Amino acid sequence: MITLDTVNVEIDGPKATIYLNRPGKKNAMNPQMHLDMNEALDAIEAAGTVKAVVVTGSGDSFSSGMDLEECFLQPFDDPQLFYRTNLVALNWFKRLKAFPAVTIAKVNGYAFGGGFLVAGICDLAITTETAKFGLSEINFGIFPAGGATWAATHNLPRKQALYYILTGDTLTGRQAETYGLVNKAVPADQLDAETDRIVGRIINKNPITLELAKQVYERTTTMDLPASIDYDQAKLWELSRLSGNEWINVALKQFEKRDYQPGLSTYSRVEAAS
Repeated sequence: MITLDTVNVEIDGPKATIYLNRPGKKNAMNPQMHLDMNEALDAIEAAGTVKAVVVTGSGDSFSSGMDLEECFLQPFDDPQLFYRTNLVALNWFKRLKAFPAVTIAKVNGYAFGGGFLVAGICDLAITTETAKFGLSEINFGIFPAGGATWAATHNLPRKQALYYILTGDTLTGRQAETYGLVNKAVPADQLDAETDRIVGRIINKNPITLELAKQVYERTTTMDLPASIDYDQAKLWELSRLSGNEWINVALKQFEKRDYQPGLSTYSRVEAAS
């Protein structure tokens, strides 16, 4: 366990868990948390073993969003300080979005503003049925910024995204699942088990394949089909080179012997590493 001022990090082989740790403030993101999150991501990358990163909150909240006083009110009269303070936040948001490992938001309570954003930029998200999500920025006179509008527009249907942006209303974990903001909403007592189940399905996969699969998805969302095919074929060759053609030499060789069924399970990477 790596203990920072506002964030704790637990690295256990192929899995890492980041705990946002300001429970007395509903895990509101202050400048120190932004610094700590960058340090946490540094530590996970340096470990070199992590395939899945779970982000969750300590206590009864995921994150209530930005600490409005420490991030906005206090530094506002010093433009350079205001800029530097919030640039640290924007940097780790972008890092998390492009992180090489699979990122999973484990939303255990309130997820507002920046918390909504983090849930939206993680690759996958699991929540309790009763968790509360919201974009409350309109209630104090601005629109969701720093990527929060992006998170809404890329995870919710247009009418729903605009509804929550313009009204500041909240949605439950059940609604978040219905609209596509999260993969699954479960009873609170099943949140740990469901997150572990998904992590378990990820960590037995080839880490190079996981990383490149994410890259291909992100790039092809902006391409037409011919360009997408050209891009994914180039990335497939890259994957083959970086992994020693594992998909042919190991996975399909095992399939040829009927050691597994790709539609139901994955190949054994123990043999791949030997």
